Parts: sequence; structure tokens; C-alpha cells
Amino acid sequence: MENCFQDALLRYFTCLFVLAQLLTWVSTNEFQVFGPSDPIVAELGGEATLPCSLFPVMSVENMELRWYRTRFSEAVFVYRNKQEQKKEQMAEYSGRTSLVKDQFQEGKAAVHIHKVWISDSGKYVCFFKHGLFYEEAILELKVAVVGSVPEVHIKGPEDGGVCVVCMTSGWYPKPQVQWRDSRGERLPASSENHTEDDEGLFSMKTTLVVRDSSLGNVTCSTFNPILGQEKAMGMFIPEPFFPQASPWIPAFAVSVTTMGLLVLGSIYFLRREHLSKLQLRQEWEKMRREQESFQQTKEAALKTTSTLQEDLDRRKAAYRAAWRKAQLYADWRKEHFQAWSVTLDPDSAHANLAISQDRMSVTRKDTDMHLDSPFSVLGTEGISSGRRYWKVKIKNGDSSTWTLGVCTEDVERKDWHSECPKKGFWTVGRSNNSYWAYIDRGRASLSLRQAPQSVGVFVDYSEGDISFYNMSDMSHIFSFHEASFSGTLFPYFRLESGDVSMILSSMAHESEWREGEGRGEEGKEGEEEEEGEEEEEVIVGSFGGVSESPRAGPHPRL
Repeated sequence: MENCFQDALLRYFTCLFVLAQLLTWVSTNEFQVFGPSDPIVAELGGEATLPCSLFPVMSVENMELRWYRTRFSEAVFVYRNKQEQKKEQMAEYSGRTSLVKDQFQEGKAAVHIHKVWISDSGKYVCFFKHGLFYEEAILELKVAVVGSVPEVHIKGPEDGGVCVVCMTSGWYPKPQVQWRDSRGERLPASSENHTEDDEGLFSMKTTLVVRDSSLGNVTCSTFNPILGQEKAMGMFIPEPFFPQASPWIPAFAVSVTTMGLLVLGSIYFLRREHLSKLQLRQEWEKMRREQESFQQTKEAALKTTSTLQEDLDRRKAAYRAAWRKAQLYADWRKEHFQAWSVTLDPDSAHANLAISQDRMSVTRKDTDMHLDSPFSVLGTEGISSGRRYWKVKIKNGDSSTWTLGVCTEDVERKDWHSECPKKGFWTVGRSNNSYWAYIDRGRASLSLRQAPQSVGVFVDYSEGDISFYNMSDMSHIFSFHEASFSGTLFPYFRLESGDVSMILSSMAHESEWREGEGRGEEGKEGEEEEEGEEEEEVIVGSFGGVSESPRAGPHPRL
């Protein structure tokens, strides 16, 4: 009986130990980092706090914490091995930062910046790492300062009215300056200019010409859009300041106009008589010069035509050879690529991804499901030669997290991975409300004129060039130049969070049209390419035809 009790007690403690280890493993290997969604506002010379927190809640005391600017090496504050690492900190933040530790056990940490500068304004990244697992979040700090009260004074008469000047200084960012009348309605400024001092603070000067003597009061207001604070100053313009009309002015103007017309008429008739005499002298000179110049013009025209044709041929060859170096618009670049119809491989898809019957679209089955591995899928066919491009329509992409591009056939996709070139991935995507290109040094932030509803992927296998274009406005997004890869590349799609779906565009008609154009000009372009390489050494690349890509073998499955 006693032995049975001891065995049961031993099994009980063993289970508790295993459960504790599992909870520790989960807590140290899976977490997310969050920062404030709204920008943090601080006044110049004041203080700013950059907070970040973990989910699920866990202690950060034994983690590596880093706040940095655009690059990982641009460290604002580094905490490792339970102490601050001052050697990795940028010089401009030395002595101005401190770490808030009072909520470490609740999974919260923050960096305090003292005596905020104008240059502190911008985006920051907080980086939390435990073991080999790490996550990060993006924060934004906006620095602002309210300047002096506007100084308003009357400059004097100008352009039929009274010129009023408003000056103010010591503002950041550039303030909004407006003129208003006594009823609060806006008045258009006559001129406005600004200057910046050594500290980056703005000084404004604006003028207003008032022509309505009944206007009375005018007010100059200066508004800081970040702090929402305004300073204003009014000015009363007495009626005597306005210029008065004199009765003799119209009569004087009529007299001056009449005299001017008489003088112009006399000059015109004298000039006409003089020109008629000159015309008789020049007539016989003109006929002689025309005969001499006719022969010269004919010879020069023949020579010019030959020179222009040679220059045109040289420029055409140079363009055909060097087009790869230019970041063209998408509708220009695709003239040199073969349109490729991509279909999805259901066998490579994650269990939470739904592939359409025609294998042209993918979406998430359960949008509330927590990630246990990347939700990705590959294209059925791979690329091992030539130049190919395809288009992907992204539905709800501007409010979700997603990634797309290409990867090698031997990449590891079962567990969490870094989608960077050294891991076999060349991708762009959206996360943390921003667009990124995933490079070996981390992530490169992308500034897009328009959120992409459709993305074009251009792969030049022989040149090692992988480029992405916003097909909504045909603008360039990002390019991986001289990429190092071998073997077959497969289209890669990842749907991480949100109600996002990707739809592949059918490229059948466009591919048939491009193949027809290629067959008609393939031989001609090959000849021009050889001539271009002989004439100029600086020309690289060509308009060579696109080789046919064989069907690839099997690729990694999930």
C-alpha cells in the first residue's frame, strides 16, 4: 500500500515538471511585440517615452531589448544581460536615455528620452529577443514646438491698397499661417515665405494687401498641426491709410494715351518708308544667295541624314543593351518579359489555406486562427531560365499581413523562418501597417505612392534580377539585383493575418501576344545585340528572346 502511494506521488510530480517545462518552452518561444498605434508627441527640449509590451504577458528581465532607428545598428538604447550596453548606442543619444524597468514582470518596457531634439522626430523600432526567437514593433515620435506670437504691422500703400506684414519665429514643424477678417473668414495672402535656423526651427513671413477700406480689423494666426495650438494677433487699419482717388488722374491718363498713339503712328510711317528702300537693295542679293545656298543645303542635308541615321542606330542599340539597368514603369518593362500563367500547388499549401478549384486564388479558412507555422503556398511550376512575369491581385491587402515573391525549391517552410535572400527567399510584403522588402539585414521600409491592389513579379533568371511593381499605377516597388541563387525558383505566397486573399491573373492572352511579337523580332534583335556589343564597351544586356522554361520537378511541401 505504501509503495503504491509513493509511485502515484512520483508520477504526479513528474507530470507537474513536464507541464512546467512545456509552459516555459511556449512562453519563451512564442510572443508578439506591440507599440502604441498613434504617434508619440513631445515638445522640443521636453521628454518622450517609447513604450512596448509583449503578448502573451511574460517577464522581459532576461531578454535582449533594443530600440533603434531605421537600421539595426542605429541603436538608441540596448539592454542585454540585465544591463545597459552603452558601446552600441549612437553618440547623439548618449546621456539622454534611460530604461523604465518597473513593469518588466508585466511584459512592458520603455525607453525615456530626455531633452528631446528636432532630429529625434521619426520612426523607431523596439526589438525583443529571447534565445533564438525575436519580434519587433514600430513606433513614431513627433517633435513639435510652439513659437512666438505673430507680430503684425502696416508696411504702407501697395497695389491699390494697404500692405500688412505678419512675422513669427521658433515653430516646428512648419506652421500654418492664415489671415482672417473680423467675421472670421479667410483672406488670401499676397506672399508667404519661410526660413529655418541652425536648430531646424521655422520663421514665417506673410503679407496681405487690403483694398476694402470697410474691412476694419484683420487677424494673423499661426497654427501648429501636431500640438493643435494656435497664436494670433490682430491689426486695425484706419481708413485714411487707404489711397484716395484724384479727379485729374483720368484726364491725365487720356492725354498721355493720345500722345503715345501719335508718336507710334509717326514712327510706323517712317519705318515703312525706310524698309521699302532696303527691300529693293536686298532683292538681288537674296536671289544670288539662294542659288549658292541651294547646292550647299542639298549637300548638308544628305550629310545630316547619314549622321542622324548613324546616331539613331547607335542610340537604339544602346537602349536595347542597357534596359535592364533602368527602373522602368511596369508597362515598359513587361515588353521584355514573357507573361506567365501561374497556378497554385494544393499539395504545398498550409492546412488553413483554401485553394480555389481553378488553382488561381488562395484565402484563409479561419481568419481568427493563431499562427503555429507560416500560412504559405507555392506555385505549381518553377523557373530555371529566361525572363518571366506574373500578376497577383491582393484583396483587403491594405488592412492585412501578407508576403509574396519567389523562393528556391529547397527552402524550409514548416517552422518560423526569415524570408530573406540568404534563406532562399526574395519577397516583399505588408506588416505592422507598413510595406517592407525582406533583405539579409532585416527589413527595408518601402514608401509607396499608392497602396498596391495588384503586384507584378518580374524574374530575370540569367541576370539574377527579381523586381516588384505596383500594377495599380505601374510604379516600381523594389528590386533584388544580382541575386545569388541556383536551381529552380517557385512563386511564393504567404497569408499571415487578416481577411486577405490573393488572386492570380490569367496571363494566357498576353502570353500568346508576346510570343507572336517575339517570333517576329527574335532574329532581328539578336543581330542588333551583337552589333551593339561591338560598337560600345559600356553597353550591357540585350533585347534577346525569352527561352522556354521547362516544367519543374517536385518542390517542398507542407
